[in-house]
Amino acid sequence: MKERESASDALTFFNPTQTQLKRWQGLLQPKGRKKEGLFLAEGLKVVRELMASNWAVEAILIMEEKRENFSPFLPPWSKKAQIYLLPASKWKKLTQDKTPEGVMAVVPCRRLKPSSLPNSGRLLFLYGIKDPNNLGAIMRSACWFGFSQIVLSPGSTDAYHPKAVRTSMGSLFYLSFFFEVDFSVVIPQLKKKGFSLVAGDPRGGQSPHPLGERVMLLLGSESHGLPQELLPLADELWHIPKVGLGDSLSLPQAAAIMMYAATRKEENYG
Repeated sequence: MKERESASDALTFFNPTQTQLKRWQGLLQPKGRKKEGLFLAEGLKVVRELMASNWAVEAILIMEEKRENFSPFLPPWSKKAQIYLLPASKWKKLTQDKTPEGVMAVVPCRRLKPSSLPNSGRLLFLYGIKDPNNLGAIMRSACWFGFSQIVLSPGSTDAYHPKAVRTSMGSLFYLSFFFEVDFSVVIPQLKKKGFSLVAGDPRGGQSPHPLGERVMLLLGSESHGLPQELLPLADELWHIPKVGLGDSLSLPQAAAIMMYAATRKEENYG
């Protein structure tokens, strides 16, 4: 690893080794993320949210040809992590974007155990979510509406998938994630602590409405919905009524509507 000092801003930049490049490239795959305990966060909005959060940062990567675009941000960022310069020829092996902005971060994963789920608040349970873009969009809405704990079933896509991270626009850095959770075990435990469970069901149910502070919102995949064995655990089934035309809502749309309704104040609900 070679160091380079910039005369203009007195910053020290680093050249990555081949070993580092290979390691970072491996983070594009689930196996690599699990092995290293790291993921890539790409894009200026995403990285700025990361740097404003309390998450750790292992490294900041900058495309050499676009370095000047980020000059206002580099001095404070350099206090939190080493900054590496990569030429476009190496950048293209890491980026998910056809026209990359030229900035990404290497970030340690946070994987929490179900035993650390809070005793109050709004929890979002997602079963069998396969599309990382859908998950990223849901994360963005969950952050906005205060569903700060996201619980994922076995077989769901990784919240640290590059597409999920990108689509979240940095919202994931204000959320907590619980992976590979057995819903049939954890949900009854939380109900004993005073949580109520609301499950989305496209076949029918109540219209979404305001709820209290201790609530679990359970949603299934866009293709298969929720398994039948989980539905009896629900205190309420929710269905979004159709007023106009169209076949269905996307999962992120439905999730946002339900989270909005759940967090509305009773006096404003009409």
